[in-house]
Amino acid sequence: MNKPGIPKGTRDFSPLEMAKRNYIFDTIREVYALYGFRQIETPSMENLSTLMGKYGEEGDKLLFKILNSGNYMAGVSSDDLAGDTNRLAARLCEKGLRYDLTVPFARYVVQHREELQLPFKRYQIQPVWRADRPQKGRYREFYQCDADVVGSDSLLNEVELMQIVDTVFRKFGIRVCIKINNRKILTGMAEYIGHPDKIVEITTAIDKLDKIGIDNVRAELAEAGISAEGIARLQPLFEIQGSTTERLSAIRAMLKDNETGLKGIDECAFVLNTLAELGTTNEVELDLTLARGLNYYTGCIFEVKALDVQIGSITGGGRYDNLTGIFGLPGLSGVGISFGADRIFDVLNQLDLYPQDATTGVQLLFINFGEREAAHCLRLATQLRQAGIRTEVYPDSVKMKKQMSYANAQAIPFVALVGENEMQQGTVSLKNMQTGEQQSLTVEEVIRAISAK
Repeated sequence: MNKPGIPKGTRDFSPLEMAKRNYIFDTIREVYALYGFRQIETPSMENLSTLMGKYGEEGDKLLFKILNSGNYMAGVSSDDLAGDTNRLAARLCEKGLRYDLTVPFARYVVQHREELQLPFKRYQIQPVWRADRPQKGRYREFYQCDADVVGSDSLLNEVELMQIVDTVFRKFGIRVCIKINNRKILTGMAEYIGHPDKIVEITTAIDKLDKIGIDNVRAELAEAGISAEGIARLQPLFEIQGSTTERLSAIRAMLKDNETGLKGIDECAFVLNTLAELGTTNEVELDLTLARGLNYYTGCIFEVKALDVQIGSITGGGRYDNLTGIFGLPGLSGVGISFGADRIFDVLNQLDLYPQDATTGVQLLFINFGEREAAHCLRLATQLRQAGIRTEVYPDSVKMKKQMSYANAQAIPFVALVGENEMQQGTVSLKNMQTGEQQSLTVEEVIRAISAK
């Protein structure tokens, strides 16, 4: 018999780990609600026609495709088997697991447009799947926590989303740098170096700068057909330094004759200046090499890096002007962000930033001394639960040592001992498992004592 296991790039989560993850989800959910976002959910699988062509050629390769039900080989010829794998996959698979939450959201908006009041502010916390090579901080199954606003062109939405990012990481206690750029600036650069038709190749290469370095980026640009002169003209983009104002001025001077690029600079300046006026806990900076590889971004783009842990982006997002146009509803602008819950989980673990109450499970365990005592403890446990105390009654009347070991293993802070004397007196012997202190208390006093902790 094969040893049981799980696919690479996926993980099991223990009760303690789930308590930590729920702390992450609950914190993000609370902040989203604070800013007026409302929750939706979409199916784990979408029609492949919904997903294909929305993430670029590399993204399409990372889609998990689902074989058709029944005789999925019906109608497949030998030519299909010998031909292009993407075309074969289209014959064998009509559905796929969602790659992100943004494209399904665009499909949702179009499908339910008659029911929505614009601007529509939604958030969504669900898993996504990518057929990527697993490595540290990169999984094949992971959660995204998205917030999007559609139906508004206002840059106030970008400002608000960055405030959400700042608030969430302040609550977590994670020091981050919020990086901002604009795809219009990159489009202007592509036009400036004489390769407007290569914007996808340029942004894809630039997006890898942190991972592969400038020399490899240049090589990838050359391989994509960018001329040596074009690469040379692009070089200053990687070298601009100074304050935000100085860098904006430098790129404005480079793109002074490019209308698209100048608009992107103005948009970046508005968001950065407004955030500076409002004040943020975390660093916010202009990063002119930030590209965000997804094709649907058209305006401001964002990426968040943890400052105290070596890991990839833990939040990202941007403006998309016509994502819903691919589903028959053109001209509807949107902007969104996505928190990478799994990477945030890893960062919080490495920095040990979870508050104690986030990982506390059961607060009180009743020791089982026998059938009569257990029946009495069940009634007391009901009172405690009604008061909001997370309470458990040990189900079996076994040796006390075993029951106390269970409490220690589960990190239960209090144990209640109720025998014949306690039942007659209407009291509970409450033992603090950390200090060893034991007190005889009424149920009301037990509730106050545990609540105070």
